[in-house]
Amino acid sequence: MTVAFAIEAADGAARRGRLTLAHGSVATPAFMPVGTAATVKALTVEQIRATGAEMVLCNTYHLMLRPGAERIAALGGLHRFMNWGGPILTDSGGFQVMSLAQLRAIDEDAVTFRSHIDGSSHRLTPERCIEIQRLLGVDIAMVLDECTSYPATIEVARESMARSMRWAGRCRRAFADRHGHGLFGIVQGGVHPELRRESAEALRAIGFDGYAIGGLAVGEGQDEMLRVIEATVPHLPAEQPRYLMGVGKPDDIVEAVRRGVDLFDCVLPTRSGRTGQAFTWDGPLNLKNARHADDPRPLDEHADSPASRDYSRAYLHHLVKANEILASVLLTWHNVGFYQALMRELRAAIAGHRLAAFAQAFLSRYRASSPAV
Repeated sequence: MTVAFAIEAADGAARRGRLTLAHGSVATPAFMPVGTAATVKALTVEQIRATGAEMVLCNTYHLMLRPGAERIAALGGLHRFMNWGGPILTDSGGFQVMSLAQLRAIDEDAVTFRSHIDGSSHRLTPERCIEIQRLLGVDIAMVLDECTSYPATIEVARESMARSMRWAGRCRRAFADRHGHGLFGIVQGGVHPELRRESAEALRAIGFDGYAIGGLAVGEGQDEMLRVIEATVPHLPAEQPRYLMGVGKPDDIVEAVRRGVDLFDCVLPTRSGRTGQAFTWDGPLNLKNARHADDPRPLDEHADSPASRDYSRAYLHHLVKANEILASVLLTWHNVGFYQALMRELRAAIAGHRLAAFAQAFLSRYRASSPAV
């Protein structure tokens, strides 16, 4: 293994740990803000750092199309290109190929698709996926996988998962070990526990630096998602990091941490910030709603972030209604900060062996209000 992961405390299935990578260490459980195209939308890297985020996620699919992996490599790599000195994980692009690309076709060797930007044709093999991530210079690369559609029959899910496992083996063989740089496998198998177990065992036989749970948060609902996590985690190595891809809402994260997950990413805090929604300890707020127009309170007077503490809900409501760019900046900054504060509280609760009490109190308070009031 080329990256170090140390478990510092445990509380039930939950772990507090530290992941050490080429560009720094990350306290876990951790949430990675999504910087798809080498930027966390609406935020500078200084603002991202101020929230406490230690690692960000970028995307292979988007960066290979624009500006191109070779161009980024010639400019000194992704860290220098986006002025981010901390660790970076890149999603391999499999999900984006399936969801965004036009005229895509999958065969045993690769996926062929047309760019959603200009219609140009591309063929992405597992080997090329690894090469792109090497050119970018990221700390954690992901294997290329086929994202199974939802819902899917067990036969379709089995065929898709099996192809992903063969691609995972090709990715591992193409990956050149470098100290501080790791490759994660991705467990697939739809919502079928037996396929998830088979996928996890196949990945363990190949051997990776960490293991992701993919193919969730695609419409299956929280109960089904948690059932799949519970069926998968026991088959993953206890001494290595576990990453739940694309999840999720704050209550999803708390529930997944309780079940032993260490890493998360999701577009929700940034996308919601651009659409007038703020996450708070009392549930999400929709700043478009007229009830906020005369509210002088900040989003969170106890938060470190100026976006959370120094602007009234009335002012934020005004910015959202006026479609001002500053609304996206402040609400995104607040939301990313809220997610980082939640992760700090989770780490502290695990270290203090009080996670059950924290989770119960948080979930009760967070779910008490109507969604996005």
